Amino acid sequence: MTLRRCTVEHPFGTLKAWVGYTYFLTRRLKNVRTEMALNVLAYNIKRVVTLIGIQGVMQTIAA
Repeated sequence: MTLRRCTVEHPFGTLKAWVGYTYFLTRRLKNVRTEMALNVLAYNIKRVVTLIGIQGVMQTIAA
């Protein structure tokens, strides 16, 4: 449970804090999946930029 809290719960908590709510704005499973996928994509892009910087991201995209 401790390992799960460290690896899984932190990103979800961060996502909820970023968007400022604890519920989904859409209804139906397909729409909720899409909303969550967009949030996760934004989280991953922000993490990559933090880790390797914007120049590293741009170089990787160009390659």
